[in-house]
Amino acid sequence: MFKEITPDKLDKNLISMIRDEWALISAGNEEKFNMMTASWGFFGEMWNKDCVICAVRPQRYTFEFMEANDTFALCFLGDNKTPHKVCGSMSGRDVDKAAETGLKPVFADGTVYFEQSETVIICKKLYADFLHEDKFCDPSPLGCYKGDFHKMYVGEILKVLVKE
Repeated sequence: MFKEITPDKLDKNLISMIRDEWALISAGNEEKFNMMTASWGFFGEMWNKDCVICAVRPQRYTFEFMEANDTFALCFLGDNKTPHKVCGSMSGRDVDKAAETGLKPVFADGTVYFEQSETVIICKKLYADFLHEDKFCDPSPLGCYKGDFHKMYVGEILKVLVKE
């Protein structure tokens, strides 16, 4: 069971959550959905709204769902990294990640998240664009790429759900 809180009442460090716990970025509906592991991202204030920024490469299956849907979720599983072994290494094009991991989908608020999550952040897309090589002020991050730049999605935080 989840309870809804405002983003400012989350008692965890958001930087530690994304860096150490990792998240599942999930999008889709009851007919079709996918999720992927993410260990990069941002949380803060943008355009007078509480927001997240997440990064998805175009070759990821989740990219299709991010593009096709107005909402998405960031699902934090706490210390449980077992689902990330599947969601960070296998494509939803080839396997049913929910079946492989035992994650139980919850379809609500225009997106999908997972019953096993400790924290869920439901977001509405506000802006999206690809990173561009010629816009890097410091070229050192370019080593992370082989021409497959992330698309950055700015999402307004609509709800924060925490496990009761």
